Amino acid sequence: MLKQKTLAQPIKTVGIGLHSGRKSTLTIKPAPIDFGIQFVRVDMPNAVPIPAHALAVCDTRLASVIQSQGVKVSTVEHLLSACSGLGLDNLLIEVDAEEVPIMDGSAASFLFLIESAGTVEQEAPRKFMVIQKAVEVREGNKLARLEPHFGFKLDFTIDFKHPAVDKTGQRFVVDFAEHAYRSEIGRARTFGFAHEVEALREIGLARGGSLDNAIVLDEHRILNNEELRYDDEFVRHKILDAIGDLYLAGHPIVGAYTAEKSGHALNNALLRKLLDDPSSYSIETFDRASAPAAYLQTPESINA
Repeated sequence: MLKQKTLAQPIKTVGIGLHSGRKSTLTIKPAPIDFGIQFVRVDMPNAVPIPAHALAVCDTRLASVIQSQGVKVSTVEHLLSACSGLGLDNLLIEVDAEEVPIMDGSAASFLFLIESAGTVEQEAPRKFMVIQKAVEVREGNKLARLEPHFGFKLDFTIDFKHPAVDKTGQRFVVDFAEHAYRSEIGRARTFGFAHEVEALREIGLARGGSLDNAIVLDEHRILNNEELRYDDEFVRHKILDAIGDLYLAGHPIVGAYTAEKSGHALNNALLRKLLDDPSSYSIETFDRASAPAAYLQTPESINA
């Protein structure tokens, strides 16, 4: 059977919050079978567990923010994307501030941390959320959809109408039966526009953003000195975000995700609609002979 997985040992890092601009320490710890992924704010007087779940999402302005009993943790999507990419089911994640560190703006640092700690299989079957019928949400010309597919495939289209973005691919499709998370998605960085920074900072966002942790664009060009990591890094980062947002379903998804100009808000609305209709999904386990190829990646292929 495909088994649940956790860390072999705790791992710790320190970084700056993209939106808060505050330094925080992040500690990722092993957790028992069926624990799921839970966050704890260790700087708060009450160590309230905050489940990494769609129904715990309280804010989606440029990040996915989760809360429990009024205690919040922001910008969880890149770390959860890495957890999805490496197949981790059970973790206790401690943070001593309101935001997960942004690191370099991608999932690469989290992949490195997790792999440095090592992972272990647990003696319980991994539970998958298998999409049984199409679920779709729209907002104007924005779209997010999940539909049946025996694997995990994402098809994302962006439309930013910016000279630098126009030169890159604005649509990308990744099928994890054929491609590895690390090589195709994990290094894609977040991005933002210089003319929006002041307005964002006035509402408490982007205070920690810099050329070290984001691709920054002015009206015409990319301001970073380094080259893009992928020719179409912008749309690949949107897929990285979507993978993290979809992991808030509580289980890895067996299905196909299609998005046009989607973001954290629409992704969360999609999961809530899915969860509202129990007939739209089933919870299943697989042995290796019957499992989707997308979830049979070996460590070698994940690290490709």
